[in-house]
Amino acid sequence: MTPNQNYTEAQIIQGCMAGDRKFQQALYNQFAGKMFSVCLRYANEYNSAQDLLQEGFVKVFKNIEKFRSEGAFEGWVRRIFVNTAIEHYRKHVNLYALHDSEVNYYEAYEDNALETLKHADILKMIQSLSDGYRTVFNLYVIEGYSHKEIGEMMNISEGTSKSQLARARYLLQKMITEGLDRDQRTSTGN
Repeated sequence: MTPNQNYTEAQIIQGCMAGDRKFQQALYNQFAGKMFSVCLRYANEYNSAQDLLQEGFVKVFKNIEKFRSEGAFEGWVRRIFVNTAIEHYRKHVNLYALHDSEVNYYEAYEDNALETLKHADILKMIQSLSDGYRTVFNLYVIEGYSHKEIGEMMNISEGTSKSQLARARYLLQKMITEGLDRDQRTSTGN
């Protein structure tokens, strides 16, 4: 495909269904950046995100016949990438539930400090979370799933989802607070 070649979404979908490489390349070019951002949020580092990106596109190409034009194509593609990330981490993560008192303790640290950080800083912090915390955080905060839906997707209880989110928020808040404290000490010369 030439860089200036433009295809409609319908042409790309039809071409991919037919297995035409130029349309597969067009689909990849159209969505790789956005889907890599999704993968980075779920992966703990760059190479893992690349693996998820590759796996996600393989699934998109393999299942493109299942797209029924009953919603946005980009939403359908995104869902495949989110599900790919969930499947990957479901295989590699052991989640544990926190007691209600621990959940309340972690929720007490929540505030809007995330708004003051740069996107790259937030991404690094999210990536530093354990797989379980990061996955639940992304599904709940970024993707908008309920704890019940997260529990069903990840084969965990609603309570475990809630406690994982509370712990993730606490850890992120702690990272933010420590970073802000460090920045203040640096600016005051202490």
